[in-house]
Parts: sequence; structure tokens; C-alpha cells
Amino acid sequence: MMEMMDKKNAMAFEDIKVHVRFKLFALWSSVMFFYIYGDYFQLHEPGTLQEMIAGKTPFGAVSQGVLLGMAAVMIIPSLMPFLSLVLPTRVNRWVNIAFGAVYTVIMILAIRGGWHYYVLFGLIEITLTLLIVWYAWTWPKLPNPLNRAAHVDRKFTELLRGSG
Repeated sequence: MMEMMDKKNAMAFEDIKVHVRFKLFALWSSVMFFYIYGDYFQLHEPGTLQEMIAGKTPFGAVSQGVLLGMAAVMIIPSLMPFLSLVLPTRVNRWVNIAFGAVYTVIMILAIRGGWHYYVLFGLIEITLTLLIVWYAWTWPKLPNPLNRAAHVDRKFTELLRGSG
């Protein structure tokens, strides 16, 4: 019995704690890949390319306004990986909660009546955007009342002294 416990302990893997910012970065990046592949695969549905050539979109005839609207919808998730790394914590948290929820609702509406691959991608996208909301909502707080700048300054000082 003791030998078995020693083997379990000897087989433990080293791991690191991944900061919430990196989790959000990775989740938004994954969401964008699914958006891109879903739209690319949609080009293979019969009639889609003919409709594009004819100037039709799901939102009406192609116009600068329609394309600008479609671009506006994609700008936010395209910027979110970067913004998740650089926004101040409080703003970051609420922006991720808000946009994660908005894009969850958008995808719930978008997958209705879609082909099976599109529904599959949509369900994965919904899961990812809900995870974004979850991680932002449960963002850990510092264990002490130090403000963020003082905490970072202290960690940097410890690192320079070799004690961190």
C-alpha cells in the first residue's frame, strides 16, 4: 500500500497557475477560430456562393451599411484577446462579462436552423463565451488590500532581489 502511494507521489506533474487574463485571451482566440471556420465552411453550402455573387446577405442586399454592420459585430471579438491582456482589471472584468454574454446570445440566435456543423460550432462558441463570462465573473481578488500597482511593484522588487 505504501509503495503505491509513493508511486502516485513520484508521478505528480509540475503545473503552473494560469492567470485569468491568459485564460480570457485563449478563450477569445478560440472563439475567433470557430467564427472563421464556421463562416468558411458555410461557403460550401449549396447556393451560398451564388447568393454572394448576386449581392445577397442574410441581412439584405450588400451595401456599405450592411458590411459595416457585419464588420462592427466582428471587431469586438477580434480585439478581445488583446484587450483581455491590457485593460485595467475592473474594466477588463466587466467588458468580458458584457461581451461574453452578448456574443453568447448572438450565437444562440444564429444557430437556429443551421446545418449540423454550424450548430456544432455554435454550441462550442456558446460554451466558450459562457466560460469567458464565468472566468471574468469569478476573477480572483488579491488576498490583501494592496492596490494593484503596489502589488506589482512589490513582486517586481522581490524578483530583482532574487527572493521571488
